[in-house]
Amino acid sequence: MPEPMSDNRYRKSVYLFSAHTLAQLPADTGREVVFAGRSNAGKSSVINALAGQKKLARTSRQPGRTRQINFFAVDDDTRLVDLPGYGYARAPISLRQHWGELINAYLERRVCLAGLVLIVDIRRGLADLDRQMLTWCENKPLPVHVLLNKSDKLSRGKAGQALVTVGGKLGENSSVQLFSALKKQGIEDLCRTLDEWFEQ
Repeated sequence: MPEPMSDNRYRKSVYLFSAHTLAQLPADTGREVVFAGRSNAGKSSVINALAGQKKLARTSRQPGRTRQINFFAVDDDTRLVDLPGYGYARAPISLRQHWGELINAYLERRVCLAGLVLIVDIRRGLADLDRQMLTWCENKPLPVHVLLNKSDKLSRGKAGQALVTVGGKLGENSSVQLFSALKKQGIEDLCRTLDEWFEQ
């Protein structure tokens, strides 16, 4: 059963713009939470479920359609950020290199960054690139919240096992939860984490 669609601040989110270079980023003020993950983990669908909107973040049956850093305004000083998905080999090498350099520079330099939401396909678990992202967040340090998306694809028992397994691999500054963008499950827990980050 989907969660009741309670009124939350993220349902007012609106698309701002997309940045292809560092020069196009908005002013480094206020607070931002960035969403990252492999190209097939359902990152854009998670953002749409959080916002209660079908087309806020662009989704596609073909992974890797997010090719810029996309910014969504929650209010005047609060933004959600959608990074290009990583690990999708069909994009040209030059474009993948550009994405990597842009993402690294954004994460390293962005002062207003309050936390990172890492979207993982629960059926696949943590990939090497996911672990690299977690290690980077620990070293920064930057709070990270792992969403085990597509949890509706597993039985309750197997989903619970995956939650325990991933949780055991996380550092002190990290947390994890089950999530289903399709079934709209886990939204309220995600909202609580985001609220804590934005209000710090």
